Amino acid sequence: MTRMIQANQLNIQAFAQEAVSYAETTPLQQFSRLAHETSLKQDDATVVWQASAELRKGSTPEDDIWLHLQATTKLALTCQRCMTALSMPLEVNQWYRFVASEEVAMLQDDESEEDLLVMEPQFDLLAVLEDELLMALPLVPMHEQCPVPPVMQSAQSGAEEEALTLAEKPNPFAVLAQLKGKK
Repeated sequence: MTRMIQANQLNIQAFAQEAVSYAETTPLQQFSRLAHETSLKQDDATVVWQASAELRKGSTPEDDIWLHLQATTKLALTCQRCMTALSMPLEVNQWYRFVASEEVAMLQDDESEEDLLVMEPQFDLLAVLEDELLMALPLVPMHEQCPVPPVMQSAQSGAEEEALTLAEKPNPFAVLAQLKGKK
């Protein structure tokens, strides 16, 4: 069953109690930090995502609230090897368990395999989705096989060119050296 929710002001408790899923296609521009990472303006780029929540029996008398988040998109990035455009697919498939407070999250974080989120009255699902997509970005985007051969230039060759340029320029202290020699 799919229904409309306000993804940036979600009551996660009610969402989990209803045990529904929510699917949407959101324009990339709504994720400003993620859109900032792209090398080209992508007016038609979208993020296709789905969220579902459920209650599970936990170690406490109250049920644990779990959230499952899935998303896919393609971003235009710049290959850091050949400096040309690169279409990079990103995917997120993550489970989260909600806890009562930041202190509880810190205490349980080392032992839990799942990611922990703090229960908030108005949960921003889109912010968590954007965080996950940002973490899915490669540190150094590169083609597996670049379409054009990369231009390699070492720092040493640049230093050698600068030294040659400096050698061709007249030394501004040469006149002082001549004056010193006359004394």
